[in-house]
Parts: sequence; structure tokens; C-alpha cells
Amino acid sequence: MITQQTQIKLNLPIALKEYLESKASKFGMPLAGYIKHLILSDVADIEYPTFQASQKVEEAYKKAQKDEKARKLISVGDLESFFEKL
Repeated sequence: MITQQTQIKLNLPIALKEYLESKASKFGMPLAGYIKHLILSDVADIEYPTFQASQKVEEAYKKAQKDEKARKLISVGDLESFFEKL
């Protein structure tokens, strides 16, 4: 699976950059990889945000459930097997 990515430019004091490079080399990592590791460690305990569907989306979902052509809805539990069969 290809994940969309973005690039961030970060200005650091020289001393901090050198400290980070030293820590990264201690673990055998490039600086960018070490910084990515630090960010991932920081956000590891945060749940991905979920949002309440709008009234319009909920009404469309209810309408689709009643529609005979849309009765072939796949439950979330069956998605993995569905994709394996493709």
C-alpha cells in the first residue's frame, strides 16, 4: 500500500542538529529516520480522530439500506475476506 507523504522543512540550531545526528548515528539511523521515529513515538498513544457523520450522510445511508439494489452491503467484519477474494 502506498501512503501519501508530505515534506516538512525544519530549521534547527546547529548544536541541536549535531546532537540529533549523534543520537541517530548511535542507532545506525539517518537523521530523517531518527526524527520520524521521535515523532511516531510521541503520537503512538493518540487515537486517530473519528467524526460523527452529518445528517445528510446518515439519511443517505438509511435510504441505501432500504434500496433493493444496495442490499449487498458488506459488513466491516467481512472486508478482509472480500479483498482476499478479489
